[in-house]
Amino acid sequence: MRRTDRERVAPGSFDVRSVLISRNAKILAAAGAAVVLTGGAVGATQLDKAVNLSVDGTASSAHVFGSTVGDVLDNQGIAVKPGDVVVPAADAPINDGDTITVKYARLLTLTVDGKTRQLRTTETTVDGALLALGLRGEGARLSVSRSQTIGRQGLTVSIVTPKAVTVVVDGKTTKKTIAAATVGEALTQLGVRVGKTDKVNPPVTTRLTSGVKIAVQRVQTKDKKVNESIAFGTTKKKTSDLYVDQAKASRAGVAGVRTVTVRTTVVDGKVVSTKAISSKVTKAPVDRIVLVGTKARPVAAPSPKSTRSTSTTTRSTGGSSSGAGINLARAAMWDGIAQCESTGNWHINTGNGYYGGLQFLTSTWLGYGGGDFASRADLASREQQITVANRVYADNGTSQWSCG
Repeated sequence: MRRTDRERVAPGSFDVRSVLISRNAKILAAAGAAVVLTGGAVGATQLDKAVNLSVDGTASSAHVFGSTVGDVLDNQGIAVKPGDVVVPAADAPINDGDTITVKYARLLTLTVDGKTRQLRTTETTVDGALLALGLRGEGARLSVSRSQTIGRQGLTVSIVTPKAVTVVVDGKTTKKTIAAATVGEALTQLGVRVGKTDKVNPPVTTRLTSGVKIAVQRVQTKDKKVNESIAFGTTKKKTSDLYVDQAKASRAGVAGVRTVTVRTTVVDGKVVSTKAISSKVTKAPVDRIVLVGTKARPVAAPSPKSTRSTSTTTRSTGGSSSGAGINLARAAMWDGIAQCESTGNWHINTGNGYYGGLQFLTSTWLGYGGGDFASRADLASREQQITVANRVYADNGTSQWSCG
């Protein structure tokens, strides 16, 4: 029997239909709640993953909620940068029990035999990085230990590779393979001492290359002091005490002394150069003073012919004479005067206007017949100069020679 909307239930009466509807609603509500709770439990179970982590070789495990590798890294506070290696990739899905590997990239500044480059590596030790780069470095010299850890901040490493060199020194040739950066370092490792004056080719600062030939030359220098004579000059002074064709030395000249330091360079036992490196005047020269006559002669000087004739007579010499107009009287005296005037050099010509061993003026030489022998005294022989001197002596004695 169906009940219409107009049907009413008396107060206090029991409505079986209402009771059934209310009970069924509670059952359905409870059932719905159960379904919701069951579904939530299933979802949480699917998001919670147990994974294994390896970060730079350090292993750990974690329970995380997420669906990708990136979710795991974020959950664990693991930040990666360009160059870092993540396996599987950050956007890859994860499953319960998966292993995630993270290797951080390090900046390695590597200098090999002077050439520098920068690269990134995920290796954590120097040895591992070199092997990964294909640089075994056997026999090489490293600036750090091979077991040195490469931190996240990076590392700078210098490598000097072994090289074959040939060294020639002290007459010996040595061939060896050594790990050296420069020629100088190679010589040091081989026990070759290089002096300050020694020459090395190539120079010690040259970067070493394999197959290079190094030559060392032993260089020695020896200094010696040598005294050299400094020629004296001649100062002329006019005097009215002498005739115009006469001259007389009033003061003898004295040679000076210069001390010269001479350096001799010896390379591998052989003299290669000798040169003066310094000089100092240790004794100044003293000029000779010559008086030159200004007084006119009252009588003309004798001609060369008459002079020659006079010189060969006993009047002019009071001694012996020889053939061809040669007069060697007082030869010892004239030799002594010549030694004083010109250090005994009978053919001296210093350009000072006086010539020969007895330092004749050309006018005096020609005035007393020297032209019979030569145009100047220095061009005549000792005997000829003594002959002309004897002619001058006959008129003036030794007054024209201060050394007389």
